Amino acid sequence: MSSPTGDPHERPARFDVGVVGAGRVGAVLGAALARAGHHVTGVSAVSEASLERAERMLPGVPVKPIPDVVAGAHLVVLAVPDDALADLVAGLSATRTFTPGQLVVHTSGAHGIGVFETALDSEIVPLALHPAMTFTGTHVDLERLHDCCFGVTTYDAARPVGEALVIEMGGDPVWVPEQERVTYHAALAHGANHLVTLVAQSMQLLAEAGIEDPARVLEPLLSAALGNTLQLGDAALTGPVARGDAGTVAGHVAMLRTVAPDIHPTYLALARATAQRALLSGRLRADVADPLLHLLAREEDRP
Repeated sequence: MSSPTGDPHERPARFDVGVVGAGRVGAVLGAALARAGHHVTGVSAVSEASLERAERMLPGVPVKPIPDVVAGAHLVVLAVPDDALADLVAGLSATRTFTPGQLVVHTSGAHGIGVFETALDSEIVPLALHPAMTFTGTHVDLERLHDCCFGVTTYDAARPVGEALVIEMGGDPVWVPEQERVTYHAALAHGANHLVTLVAQSMQLLAEAGIEDPARVLEPLLSAALGNTLQLGDAALTGPVARGDAGTVAGHVAMLRTVAPDIHPTYLALARATAQRALLSGRLRADVADPLLHLLAREEDRP
């Protein structure tokens, strides 16, 4: 782990890095570590898409079986699906593939370092580094890592190492306590993943209305709504639900029943949640909200 410049005081030690999983996240983080001066010694890839991604994002890095990727690396990045992580850790531990002192990073948002419990005897240094970003698996993501927050969870003694790795990749480390990882991850999934569904449904309805370029209509509105919400929270709320306009909402749900029945339940659920938040924040009076809530309840009870 010597400095490539020959002077160990000029920059932090460089790691030999093994990347397990050339998915969208693993390939990009491997490229980010390489850009920071680390040496990616191997990557695992199975599908045609992952093999192509590894070649594009990590040119010249040999594709190896997982045990060979892990063996000999100073830093191992486990970039696999959340539900596959525990079994992977257990398997690598049982086969004694890990080496004492090895830094082992996983990129799962839902897991902290508890998922490494089966590897405690391996004497690894466990790190959970989750980028709060959606990935395409291309070089575009490298630029998006700049100022991207990473949820960091590890032992207190290893926290400086984890935070330094995030900073080297261009990100901003945010400490997440072990017991709060699920809450942290649910917040991100609810906000980002469900946003995709919501926006796609809005585009679908605009297309139904004959709008040729739904994205052009939505982008300024959604950008303003997002910016206002991030700055003001519930105070940014506008629209018929926040005003208690039951008649307008009734027109919406009647149209959705026939035009877009797949969107109908989403609209009802979000309208109810919006009304409840408006009530709790004092932006909607109870007497004004009652007709609206009764309308939504009746609509949800329809066969």
